[in-house]
Amino acid sequence: MTAPAAPLDARYRTLSDLVREHALARPGQAALVQGADVLSYAELDALMDRVAATLQRDGLNPGDAIAICALASPRYAAVFLGALRAGVAVVPLAPSVTPESFASMRGDAQARWLFADAAALEPLAGAGSEADCISLDGIATGRPFDAWLMPAGARPLPVDVPPEAPFNIIYSSGTTGMPKGIVQSHGMRWSHVARGANYRYGPTGVTLLATPLYSNTTLVVFFPTLGFGGTVVLMAKFDAATYLALAQQHRMTHTMLVPVQYQRIMALPTFATHDLSSTLFKFCTSAPFNAALKADVLERWPGGLIEFYGMTEGGGTCILLAHEHPDKLHTVGQPAQGHDIRLIDDEGVELPPGATGEVVGHSGGMMLGYHRQPQKTREAEWFAPDGKRFIRTGDVGRFDADGFLVLMDRKKDMVISGGFNIYPSDLEAVLREHPAVADVAVVGVPSTEWGETPVAFVVPRAGHADEPRAIMAWMNQRVGKTQRLADLRFMAELPRSAIGKVLKRELRDRYTTGDPA
Repeated sequence: MTAPAAPLDARYRTLSDLVREHALARPGQAALVQGADVLSYAELDALMDRVAATLQRDGLNPGDAIAICALASPRYAAVFLGALRAGVAVVPLAPSVTPESFASMRGDAQARWLFADAAALEPLAGAGSEADCISLDGIATGRPFDAWLMPAGARPLPVDVPPEAPFNIIYSSGTTGMPKGIVQSHGMRWSHVARGANYRYGPTGVTLLATPLYSNTTLVVFFPTLGFGGTVVLMAKFDAATYLALAQQHRMTHTMLVPVQYQRIMALPTFATHDLSSTLFKFCTSAPFNAALKADVLERWPGGLIEFYGMTEGGGTCILLAHEHPDKLHTVGQPAQGHDIRLIDDEGVELPPGATGEVVGHSGGMMLGYHRQPQKTREAEWFAPDGKRFIRTGDVGRFDADGFLVLMDRKKDMVISGGFNIYPSDLEAVLREHPAVADVAVVGVPSTEWGETPVAFVVPRAGHADEPRAIMAWMNQRVGKTQRLADLRFMAELPRSAIGKVLKRELRDRYTTGDPA
């Protein structure tokens, strides 16, 4: 299904040039804020120049790469943006990864410099030489940032950065195998900035971000805010109460949160005491956002609520304007303007309207490919009979009669039990109706009788005394015979990635190895 193209100015611009323009027009306006650490647009522009000039001094050329492994901060952002000004691609790495994964990603990226802070001490411990490390905070190993940086007033040589030039390489989490480096272009990032015209970004806007800068989730809002001359308030780590205090203090207009963060914020007894009337738009992406939680956000939090469905790899995006379509909260919305979303079967044949199949997408914003992994790139692509290139999502879904996409599940998470397809999301939705269930994840585990069988991991709600067996019996009375749970276990909390995705592979591994939940 294809949506019509938006009537936006399609003239390509680099983010570096946009920051420079804002610095000239409004030099004293705050660009980046974290507590008392504030960079105005003029200060950010000057620091970007110094970073770019220093990278050029060190022999980095357009198309080379640097890596950053740190918590969000104005200095982190300035290094990222300064590298872009030099035409250097950025590889943002998560400090939470294992030393083995860190070494693998860093080696694959072939980054010339690594910028790090104290959060990266554990993965850095097994990384080897400190000679190519720059310490952003004076705690991480390596040369201090201020000692590395060229003096104030340094200016880089101008470089041409075409739309096809690599902007960043973002690595998949590695929860399903070896991480893959997703190469995104300047043109792809420009499409995200240009889309911001629809969401009232501008010089008076204030975006509060509590997700990490190494996550694409954050970057799809971070870059449009700066592109339109707004202010970004950064949180190094998320805390629901602190988030609400900052939102009120800074008169937040925009924010990006993942579902588990919305859940924790809305559950605070003090939520209603905060003035959030300045909010224009709240965004969500990266993990399933259940309809009941969307409804609660719409009811109690001013401003629009928008859910993005897509992949870091790009391809097609669906957008749900939840405030305009409160009857479609069980969906992830309609294809974004100019995006082509289709469904295919296991043989790669396109399916007709009303059918259920794997979601594939095409748009002007698609990854160039997986870094140095052409075979993995080919596996992620689907080509229509006319040769049009699509990115495979691995998600299973269907379009309703109004063209809204209803997701069933991740293809790899679907349970095939006795020849029947079971979608864990269906079972999770039923379990969430039980008053004792605060959070839940359902996975398929091996079964000698059925091949696979579903098992539920439940976080019990405080104050309820229901036992796992009682909840499982209640559940199994409400689903078909093929959907019945084989087991249900309590957990204090579900294992999640840094951006809130439930690590279902970890749950499956724990169960099959007998590791207690």
